[in-house]
Amino acid sequence: MPFRSGFVCILGRPNAGKSTLLNALVGEKLAIISPKPQTTRNRIQGVVHVPARKGRGGGQIVLIDTPGVHKPDSSLGRKMMVEIREALEGCDLVLVIMDVTHRFDPRDQFALDLLKHAGAKAFLILNKVDLIREKAKLLPMIEEYRNLYDFAEVIPISALKRNGLDDLLDAIISLLPAGPAYFPEDQITDQPARFMAAEIVREQVLLNTSEEIPYATTVMVDNFEEGKRLTRIAATIYCEREGQKGILVGKGGQMLKKIGTAARVQIERMLGTKVFLELYVKTEPGWRDSRRFVEELDWRRQLEQRMHEQQAEASRGLDEDSDEADRKND
Repeated sequence: MPFRSGFVCILGRPNAGKSTLLNALVGEKLAIISPKPQTTRNRIQGVVHVPARKGRGGGQIVLIDTPGVHKPDSSLGRKMMVEIREALEGCDLVLVIMDVTHRFDPRDQFALDLLKHAGAKAFLILNKVDLIREKAKLLPMIEEYRNLYDFAEVIPISALKRNGLDDLLDAIISLLPAGPAYFPEDQITDQPARFMAAEIVREQVLLNTSEEIPYATTVMVDNFEEGKRLTRIAATIYCEREGQKGILVGKGGQMLKKIGTAARVQIERMLGTKVFLELYVKTEPGWRDSRRFVEELDWRRQLEQRMHEQQAEASRGLDEDSDEADRKND
């Protein structure tokens, strides 16, 4: 049996269960989850190492979780839609995930339109079937979706309960092309720990605040010093108005302390070290409409910038060593 590998994009409207599915298939928490729509803002890559078994060879699935499909109304929204389109490019398979507890609406149609434009092979994943008592009610829903797109498979699952995931993995592996592993067996994501720490802090903001605050906030890590026993992290929570800042800090700093304590516990679990976490709150009016600010949130861009800074610093060090050598020769 050949080893199979490929890239699989997860597509769907907000709160359909995309991130829950990613985490369930990978077996680790890579994407933050909250009941609030548009929790995921970046495409997140997770690697599933599938062992061989009777009747099927092994394989490697590179899953790409994407933001919820929506009509963008800000620079942040437009950046999220760019993330979706980039994820669709060159993927081997798309998992279109639908929440069976909701009726088909324009957001579902928008997702299918993106899929048609990509022209990719796709599975229809009917999620949250554990919440439907009469399974016969799924049949007209399946028929409706099949009339809208030529899905290779229709697979009912419960990502939260992890029901149907073995069947899903078998179906994915059987469709992927024969090829080598893209990542070593001990790697499950390409995300740097720095970005994941920022997302964990943002998750706690989402879980502990309400109304417009979750959507008006973002998190950037200012300093990340990872040691064998202790990791020091300083991060800033950005919001858009002073009133939001007051809520995030809370009376006597209690809300910020609550967010920080919960985030620190999760980051320690992720890194396997003790963590000293410092959180700050700053106001950045209209940041969601600032293309410059939104671009700075991209961890890939941050990584490139730090690499350029390190190269520049190394170059300055070489120049200083050269000048010192010239002075000694003189």
